[in-house]
Amino acid sequence: MRNDAHNGLLPSTSKVMRVWRANGISWATIRMYLMWVRRFRDYCQKQGRSPDELLTSPIVERWAVGRARRRKTKLAISRRIAHTALWAWSWGLEACGHPVPPWKPSAIKPSRRPALVNDFVKYRLRVQGVAQSTIRGDVAELANFLQFIRLRRRKIAGIQITDVDDYLSDCCKRLAPKTVGRRACVLRSFLRFLYSSDRIRADLAGSIEGPRMRSNDRPPRALPWRDVRRILRVIPKNSRKGRRDHALLLMMAVYGLCAGEVLGVDLDNIDWRQDRFRVVRAKTKREIILPLLPGVTRALVSYLRLGRPRHPTTRALFVQLHAPYGRLRSPAAIGHILREHASAAGVSAPFLGSHVLRHSHASRQIELGTPATTVGNILGHQRPETTSGYVRVALRLLRCVSLPVPR
Repeated sequence: MRNDAHNGLLPSTSKVMRVWRANGISWATIRMYLMWVRRFRDYCQKQGRSPDELLTSPIVERWAVGRARRRKTKLAISRRIAHTALWAWSWGLEACGHPVPPWKPSAIKPSRRPALVNDFVKYRLRVQGVAQSTIRGDVAELANFLQFIRLRRRKIAGIQITDVDDYLSDCCKRLAPKTVGRRACVLRSFLRFLYSSDRIRADLAGSIEGPRMRSNDRPPRALPWRDVRRILRVIPKNSRKGRRDHALLLMMAVYGLCAGEVLGVDLDNIDWRQDRFRVVRAKTKREIILPLLPGVTRALVSYLRLGRPRHPTTRALFVQLHAPYGRLRSPAAIGHILREHASAAGVSAPFLGSHVLRHSHASRQIELGTPATTVGNILGHQRPETTSGYVRVALRLLRCVSLPVPR
Protein backbone atom coordinates (compact mmCIF):
# COMPACT_ATOMS: atom_id res chain seq x y z
CA MET A 1 0.00 0.00 0.00
CA ARG A 2 2.93 2.37 0.59
CA ASN A 3 4.52 1.98 -2.83
CA ASP A 4 1.64 3.36 -4.85
CA ALA A 5 3.89 4.89 -7.49
CA HIS A 6 5.45 1.47 -8.24
CA ASN A 7 1.99 -0.12 -8.52
CA GLY A 8 1.05 2.09 -11.45
CA LEU A 9 -1.58 4.07 -9.56
CA LEU A 10 -2.37 7.76 -9.88
CA PRO A 11 -0.46 10.24 -7.70
CA SER A 12 -3.70 11.03 -5.85
CA THR A 13 -4.18 7.40 -4.81
CA SER A 14 -3.06 7.95 -1.24
CA LYS A 15 -5.48 10.86 -0.89
CA VAL A 16 -8.37 8.78 -2.20
CA MET A 17 -7.43 5.97 0.15
CA ARG A 18 -7.53 8.38 3.09
CA VAL A 19 -11.01 9.49 2.00
CA TRP A 20 -12.15 5.87 1.81
CA ARG A 21 -10.73 5.02 5.21
CA ALA A 22 -12.28 8.13 6.79
CA ASN A 23 -15.65 6.83 5.65
CA GLY A 24 -15.20 3.38 7.13
CA ILE A 25 -14.21 1.37 4.02
CA SER A 26 -12.09 -1.62 5.06
CA TRP A 27 -8.59 -2.36 3.77
CA ALA A 28 -9.82 -5.52 2.08
CA THR A 29 -12.38 -3.54 0.12
CA ILE A 30 -9.79 -0.87 -0.73
CA ARG A 31 -7.43 -3.51 -2.14
CA MET A 32 -10.25 -4.84 -4.29
CA TYR A 33 -11.14 -1.34 -5.49
CA LEU A 34 -7.51 -0.58 -6.44
CA MET A 35 -7.27 -3.83 -8.38
CA TRP A 36 -10.19 -2.75 -10.59
CA VAL A 37 -8.72 0.75 -10.91
CA ARG A 38 -5.47 -0.73 -12.27
CA ARG A 39 -7.39 -2.90 -14.73
CA PHE A 40 -9.39 0.09 -15.98
CA ARG A 41 -6.25 2.21 -16.35
CA ASP A 42 -4.62 -0.52 -18.43
CA TYR A 43 -7.71 -0.54 -20.67
CA CYS A 44 -7.58 3.25 -21.06
CA GLN A 45 -3.88 3.10 -21.89
CA LYS A 46 -4.55 0.59 -24.67
CA GLN A 47 -7.24 2.89 -26.02
CA GLY A 48 -4.88 5.84 -25.92
CA ARG A 49 -7.31 7.81 -23.74
CA SER A 50 -7.06 9.39 -20.33
CA PRO A 51 -8.69 7.44 -17.48
CA ASP A 52 -10.33 10.62 -16.23
CA GLU A 53 -11.95 11.12 -19.62
CA LEU A 54 -13.47 7.62 -19.71
CA LEU A 55 -14.45 7.43 -16.03
CA THR A 56 -18.23 7.51 -16.54
CA SER A 57 -20.93 5.01 -15.74
CA PRO A 58 -21.86 4.04 -19.36
CA ILE A 59 -18.23 3.50 -20.41
CA VAL A 60 -17.38 1.52 -17.28
CA GLU A 61 -20.50 -0.60 -17.80
CA ARG A 62 -19.54 -1.48 -21.39
CA TRP A 63 -15.94 -2.19 -20.40
CA ALA A 64 -16.94 -4.46 -17.51
CA VAL A 65 -19.41 -6.42 -19.67
CA GLY A 66 -16.86 -6.88 -22.47
CA ARG A 67 -14.15 -7.93 -20.05
CA ALA A 68 -16.38 -10.51 -18.36
CA ARG A 69 -17.38 -12.02 -21.69
CA ARG A 70 -13.81 -12.24 -22.96
CA ARG A 71 -12.62 -13.93 -19.78
CA LYS A 72 -15.80 -16.04 -19.48
CA THR A 73 -16.44 -14.94 -15.91
CA LYS A 74 -19.80 -14.45 -14.22
CA LEU A 75 -21.23 -11.42 -15.98
CA ALA A 76 -23.55 -10.06 -13.28
CA ILE A 77 -21.03 -10.34 -10.43
CA SER A 78 -18.08 -8.97 -12.39
CA ARG A 79 -20.09 -6.05 -13.76
CA ARG A 80 -21.46 -5.11 -10.34
CA ILE A 81 -18.07 -5.22 -8.59
CA ALA A 82 -16.31 -3.26 -11.34
CA HIS A 83 -19.05 -0.67 -11.42
CA THR A 84 -18.98 -0.21 -7.64
CA ALA A 85 -15.18 0.02 -7.46
CA LEU A 86 -14.82 2.62 -10.19
CA TRP A 87 -17.81 4.57 -8.92
CA ALA A 88 -16.06 4.75 -5.54
CA TRP A 89 -12.87 5.82 -7.33
CA SER A 90 -14.68 8.63 -9.16
CA TRP A 91 -16.30 9.81 -5.95
CA GLY A 92 -12.96 9.67 -4.10
CA LEU A 93 -11.21 11.76 -6.77
CA GLU A 94 -13.99 14.32 -6.65
CA ALA A 95 -13.79 14.48 -2.84
CA CYS A 96 -10.05 15.24 -3.19
CA GLY A 97 -10.74 18.12 -5.58
CA HIS A 98 -9.65 16.22 -8.69
CA PRO A 99 -11.78 17.16 -11.76
CA VAL A 100 -13.74 14.16 -13.06
CA PRO A 101 -16.60 13.93 -15.57
CA PRO A 102 -20.14 13.41 -14.25
CA TRP A 103 -20.51 9.76 -13.32
CA LYS A 104 -24.02 9.58 -14.76
CA PRO A 105 -24.79 11.71 -17.83
CA SER A 106 -27.57 14.23 -17.37
CA ALA A 107 -29.18 13.50 -20.70
CA ILE A 108 -32.62 11.93 -20.44
CA LYS A 109 -32.72 8.42 -21.83
CA PRO A 110 -35.24 7.87 -24.61
CA SER A 111 -38.41 6.22 -23.42
CA ARG A 112 -38.81 2.53 -24.22
CA ARG A 113 -42.58 2.67 -23.81
CA PRO A 114 -44.78 1.68 -26.74
CA ALA A 115 -45.94 4.47 -29.03
CA LEU A 116 -49.52 4.04 -27.82
CA VAL A 117 -48.50 4.57 -24.19
CA ASN A 118 -46.35 7.59 -25.09
CA ASP A 119 -49.30 9.16 -26.91
CA PHE A 120 -51.50 8.51 -23.87
CA VAL A 121 -48.92 10.19 -21.61
CA LYS A 122 -48.92 13.28 -23.85
CA TYR A 123 -52.72 13.29 -23.74
CA ARG A 124 -52.75 13.14 -19.94
CA LEU A 125 -50.21 15.96 -19.67
CA ARG A 126 -51.49 18.35 -22.33
CA VAL A 127 -55.24 17.73 -22.46
CA GLN A 128 -56.13 16.58 -18.95
CA GLY A 129 -53.41 18.60 -17.20
CA VAL A 130 -52.25 15.96 -14.70
CA ALA A 131 -49.01 16.38 -12.82
CA GLN A 132 -45.82 14.75 -14.04
CA SER A 133 -45.58 12.80 -10.78
CA THR A 134 -48.90 11.10 -11.59
CA ILE A 135 -47.74 9.73 -14.94
CA ARG A 136 -45.57 6.95 -13.53
CA GLY A 137 -48.51 5.45 -11.66
CA ASP A 138 -50.76 5.83 -14.70
CA VAL A 139 -48.31 3.95 -16.91
CA ALA A 140 -47.96 1.14 -14.35
CA GLU A 141 -51.75 0.75 -14.03
CA LEU A 142 -52.20 0.85 -17.80
CA ALA A 143 -49.56 -1.84 -18.30
CA ASN A 144 -51.66 -4.26 -16.24
CA PHE A 145 -54.71 -3.66 -18.44
CA LEU A 146 -52.75 -3.97 -21.69
CA GLN A 147 -51.30 -7.26 -20.46
CA PHE A 148 -54.83 -8.46 -19.71
CA ILE A 149 -55.93 -7.52 -23.24
CA ARG A 150 -52.97 -9.29 -24.83
CA LEU A 151 -53.74 -12.50 -22.94
CA ARG A 152 -57.22 -12.34 -24.46
CA ARG A 153 -55.66 -11.86 -27.89
CA ARG A 154 -57.68 -8.72 -28.34
CA LYS A 155 -56.54 -5.75 -30.41
CA ILE A 156 -56.91 -2.18 -29.19
CA ALA A 157 -59.56 -1.40 -31.81
CA GLY A 158 -61.58 -4.41 -30.67
CA ILE A 159 -61.78 -3.57 -26.94
CA GLN A 160 -65.28 -4.14 -25.59
CA ILE A 161 -66.94 -3.11 -22.36
CA THR A 162 -67.05 -6.76 -21.31
CA ASP A 163 -63.23 -6.79 -21.36
CA VAL A 164 -63.16 -3.83 -18.99
CA ASP A 165 -65.78 -5.39 -16.69
CA ASP A 166 -63.90 -8.68 -16.52
CA TYR A 167 -60.63 -6.88 -15.80
CA LEU A 168 -62.06 -4.81 -12.96
CA SER A 169 -63.92 -7.83 -11.55
CA ASP A 170 -60.64 -9.74 -11.45
CA CYS A 171 -58.99 -6.77 -9.69
CA CYS A 172 -61.76 -6.68 -7.07
CA LYS A 173 -60.90 -10.24 -6.05
CA ARG A 174 -57.27 -9.41 -5.32
CA LEU A 175 -56.97 -5.70 -4.53
CA ALA A 176 -58.32 -3.14 -2.10
CA PRO A 177 -61.28 -0.99 -3.23
CA LYS A 178 -59.13 2.15 -3.42
CA THR A 179 -56.66 0.42 -5.71
CA VAL A 180 -59.47 -0.81 -7.94
CA GLY A 181 -60.91 2.70 -8.00
CA ARG A 182 -57.54 4.04 -9.08
CA ARG A 183 -57.35 1.54 -11.94
CA ALA A 184 -60.91 2.38 -13.01
CA CYS A 185 -59.99 6.08 -13.14
CA VAL A 186 -56.96 5.38 -15.33
CA LEU A 187 -59.08 3.20 -17.62
CA ARG A 188 -61.63 5.98 -18.09
CA SER A 189 -58.87 8.35 -19.16
CA PHE A 190 -57.35 5.74 -21.45
CA LEU A 191 -60.65 4.94 -23.17
CA ARG A 192 -61.40 8.64 -23.64
CA PHE A 193 -57.97 8.99 -25.24
CA LEU A 194 -58.64 6.03 -27.57
CA TYR A 195 -62.01 7.48 -28.61
CA SER A 196 -60.71 11.03 -29.14
CA SER A 197 -57.82 9.71 -31.28
CA ASP A 198 -60.20 7.51 -33.39
CA ARG A 199 -58.62 4.29 -32.19
CA ILE A 200 -61.98 2.88 -31.06
CA ARG A 201 -65.44 3.57 -32.47
CA ALA A 202 -67.46 4.01 -29.28
CA ASP A 203 -66.79 6.03 -26.13
CA LEU A 204 -66.68 3.36 -23.43
CA ALA A 205 -65.43 5.62 -20.64
CA GLY A 206 -68.92 6.50 -19.39
CA SER A 207 -69.79 2.82 -18.90
CA ILE A 208 -67.02 2.19 -16.34
CA GLU A 209 -68.21 2.09 -12.74
CA GLY A 210 -65.65 1.65 -10.02
CA PRO A 211 -66.26 0.50 -6.45
CA ARG A 212 -68.01 2.90 -4.13
CA MET A 213 -65.65 4.36 -1.56
CA ARG A 214 -66.39 6.43 1.49
CA SER A 215 -64.12 9.19 2.71
CA ASN A 216 -62.02 8.07 5.70
CA ASP A 217 -63.57 4.61 5.52
CA ARG A 218 -60.63 3.20 7.50
CA PRO A 219 -58.95 4.67 10.58
CA PRO A 220 -55.31 5.75 10.12
CA ARG A 221 -52.75 3.05 10.75
CA ALA A 222 -51.08 4.20 13.95
CA LEU A 223 -48.97 2.56 16.62
CA PRO A 224 -49.50 3.07 20.34
CA TRP A 225 -47.01 5.69 21.55
CA ARG A 226 -45.41 3.22 23.92
CA ASP A 227 -44.52 1.03 20.92
CA VAL A 228 -43.00 4.04 19.14
CA ARG A 229 -40.82 4.70 22.18
CA ARG A 230 -39.80 1.03 22.32
CA ILE A 231 -38.67 1.17 18.71
CA LEU A 232 -36.63 4.33 19.29
CA ARG A 233 -35.00 2.92 22.45
CA VAL A 234 -33.90 -0.33 20.79
CA ILE A 235 -31.97 1.40 17.98
CA PRO A 236 -28.21 1.07 18.70
CA LYS A 237 -26.58 4.48 19.15
CA ASN A 238 -22.97 3.25 18.85
CA SER A 239 -22.85 2.67 15.10
CA ARG A 240 -23.13 4.88 12.04
CA LYS A 241 -26.28 3.19 10.85
CA GLY A 242 -27.85 3.30 14.30
CA ARG A 243 -27.19 7.03 14.73
CA ARG A 244 -28.66 7.77 11.31
CA ASP A 245 -31.72 5.58 11.82
CA HIS A 246 -32.38 7.00 15.29
CA ALA A 247 -32.23 10.62 14.11
CA LEU A 248 -34.35 9.81 11.06
CA LEU A 249 -37.14 7.96 12.87
CA LEU A 250 -37.08 10.39 15.80
CA MET A 251 -37.73 13.36 13.50
CA MET A 252 -40.60 11.53 11.83
CA ALA A 253 -42.18 10.58 15.16
CA VAL A 254 -41.74 13.96 16.87
CA TYR A 255 -42.84 16.18 13.97
CA GLY A 256 -45.11 13.84 12.02
CA LEU A 257 -43.03 14.14 8.86
CA CYS A 258 -43.72 11.84 5.95
CA ALA A 259 -40.91 10.07 4.11
CA GLY A 260 -40.64 12.62 1.30
CA GLU A 261 -40.41 15.51 3.75
CA VAL A 262 -37.72 14.10 6.01
CA LEU A 263 -35.65 12.89 3.04
CA GLY A 264 -35.90 16.37 1.49
CA VAL A 265 -34.24 18.11 4.46
CA ASP A 266 -30.81 19.52 3.58
CA LEU A 267 -28.08 20.79 5.89
CA ASP A 268 -28.85 24.30 4.64
CA ASN A 269 -32.42 23.96 5.96
CA ILE A 270 -31.21 23.80 9.58
CA ASP A 271 -30.71 27.04 11.51
CA TRP A 272 -28.67 26.00 14.53
CA ARG A 273 -28.54 29.50 16.01
CA GLN A 274 -32.31 29.93 15.99
CA ASP A 275 -32.98 26.27 16.91
CA ARG A 276 -35.29 25.63 13.98
CA PHE A 277 -35.36 23.97 10.59
CA ARG A 278 -37.30 24.30 7.36
CA VAL A 279 -39.38 21.56 5.75
CA VAL A 280 -40.92 21.55 2.27
CA ARG A 281 -44.24 19.73 2.09
CA ALA A 282 -44.04 16.79 -0.28
CA LYS A 283 -47.43 17.39 -1.97
CA THR A 284 -48.10 21.13 -1.77
CA LYS A 285 -44.43 22.27 -1.94
CA ARG A 286 -45.15 24.77 0.83
CA GLU A 287 -42.50 25.56 3.44
CA ILE A 288 -43.01 25.25 7.17
CA ILE A 289 -40.65 26.24 10.00
CA LEU A 290 -40.42 23.80 12.90
CA PRO A 291 -38.51 24.17 16.20
CA LEU A 292 -35.48 22.04 16.93
CA LEU A 293 -36.42 20.31 20.16
CA PRO A 294 -33.57 19.34 22.56
CA GLY A 295 -33.90 15.58 22.04
CA VAL A 296 -33.89 15.95 18.27
CA THR A 297 -30.92 18.32 18.43
CA ARG A 298 -28.87 15.80 20.44
CA ALA A 299 -29.72 13.01 18.00
CA LEU A 300 -28.79 15.14 14.98
CA VAL A 301 -25.51 16.31 16.51
CA SER A 302 -24.53 12.73 17.33
CA TYR A 303 -25.36 11.65 13.78
CA LEU A 304 -23.58 14.55 12.09
CA ARG A 305 -20.42 14.16 14.18
CA LEU A 306 -20.09 10.40 14.31
CA GLY A 307 -22.55 8.87 11.85
CA ARG A 308 -22.75 10.90 8.65
CA PRO A 309 -20.00 10.19 6.08
CA ARG A 310 -17.32 12.84 5.86
CA HIS A 311 -17.23 13.20 2.09
CA PRO A 312 -20.81 12.81 0.81
CA THR A 313 -21.80 13.90 -2.68
CA THR A 314 -24.86 15.82 -1.49
CA ARG A 315 -25.95 18.42 1.04
CA ALA A 316 -28.84 16.19 2.11
CA LEU A 317 -29.17 15.57 5.82
CA PHE A 318 -29.71 11.82 5.54
CA VAL A 319 -27.47 9.95 3.11
CA GLN A 320 -26.82 6.37 2.12
CA LEU A 321 -24.29 4.26 3.99
CA HIS A 322 -22.32 3.13 0.94
CA ALA A 323 -20.11 5.07 -1.46
CA PRO A 324 -20.57 7.52 -3.02
CA TYR A 325 -22.92 8.45 -0.14
CA GLY A 326 -25.71 10.10 -2.09
CA ARG A 327 -29.06 11.29 -0.80
CA LEU A 328 -31.30 8.69 0.81
CA ARG A 329 -34.22 8.86 -1.62
CA SER A 330 -36.53 5.89 -1.39
CA PRO A 331 -39.51 5.99 1.01
CA ALA A 332 -39.43 2.20 0.81
CA ALA A 333 -36.01 2.31 2.48
CA ILE A 334 -37.55 4.09 5.46
CA GLY A 335 -40.20 1.41 5.70
CA HIS A 336 -37.45 -1.21 5.72
CA ILE A 337 -35.57 0.68 8.46
CA LEU A 338 -38.71 0.93 10.58
CA ARG A 339 -39.57 -2.75 10.22
CA GLU A 340 -36.00 -3.77 11.07
CA HIS A 341 -36.00 -1.92 14.39
CA ALA A 342 -39.63 -2.76 15.16
CA SER A 343 -38.76 -6.44 14.85
CA ALA A 344 -35.82 -5.96 17.22
CA ALA A 345 -38.16 -4.23 19.69
CA GLY A 346 -40.76 -6.97 19.44
CA VAL A 347 -43.36 -4.62 17.96
CA SER A 348 -45.67 -6.13 15.39
CA ALA A 349 -48.52 -4.56 13.43
CA PRO A 350 -50.56 -5.52 10.34
CA PHE A 351 -48.87 -2.71 8.43
CA LEU A 352 -45.53 -1.02 9.12
CA GLY A 353 -44.81 1.48 6.36
CA SER A 354 -43.14 4.86 6.21
CA HIS A 355 -46.42 6.65 7.06
CA VAL A 356 -47.00 4.84 10.37
CA LEU A 357 -44.96 7.28 12.43
CA ARG A 358 -46.83 10.21 10.89
CA HIS A 359 -50.16 8.66 11.86
CA SER A 360 -48.83 7.82 15.32
CA HIS A 361 -47.72 11.42 15.86
CA ALA A 362 -51.13 12.81 14.87
CA SER A 363 -52.99 10.32 17.05
CA ARG A 364 -50.69 11.12 19.97
CA GLN A 365 -51.36 14.86 19.62
CA ILE A 366 -55.12 14.29 19.56
CA GLU A 367 -54.81 12.10 22.67
CA LEU A 368 -52.95 14.95 24.44
CA GLY A 369 -55.77 17.35 23.68
CA THR A 370 -54.12 19.36 20.89
CA PRO A 371 -56.79 21.06 18.74
CA ALA A 372 -57.43 19.26 15.48
CA THR A 373 -56.83 22.49 13.51
CA THR A 374 -53.34 22.80 15.04
CA VAL A 375 -52.54 19.17 14.22
CA GLY A 376 -53.79 19.70 10.67
CA ASN A 377 -51.59 22.78 10.23
CA ILE A 378 -48.51 20.90 11.48
CA LEU A 379 -49.18 17.96 9.16
CA GLY A 380 -50.01 20.23 6.22
CA HIS A 381 -53.60 19.06 5.79
CA GLN A 382 -55.68 21.25 3.50
CA ARG A 383 -59.06 19.91 4.63
CA PRO A 384 -60.34 19.49 8.21
CA GLU A 385 -61.90 16.17 7.20
CA THR A 386 -58.43 14.71 6.72
CA THR A 387 -57.43 15.48 10.31
CA SER A 388 -60.76 14.31 11.74
CA GLY A 389 -59.86 10.73 10.87
CA TYR A 390 -57.30 10.71 13.67
CA VAL A 391 -59.99 11.41 16.26
CA ARG A 392 -61.34 7.91 15.66
CA VAL A 393 -58.13 6.33 16.94
CA ALA A 394 -57.90 8.54 20.04
CA LEU A 395 -59.23 5.79 22.29
CA ARG A 396 -58.71 7.59 25.60
CA LEU A 397 -60.83 10.55 24.50
CA LEU A 398 -63.45 8.32 22.94
CA ARG A 399 -63.91 6.49 26.24
CA CYS A 400 -64.80 9.81 27.91
CA VAL A 401 -67.73 10.42 25.57
CA SER A 402 -69.06 6.89 25.53
CA LEU A 403 -72.66 6.34 26.64
CA PRO A 404 -73.83 3.50 28.86
CA VAL A 405 -75.48 0.60 27.08
CA PRO A 406 -79.19 0.56 27.98
CA ARG A 407 -80.49 -2.59 29.62
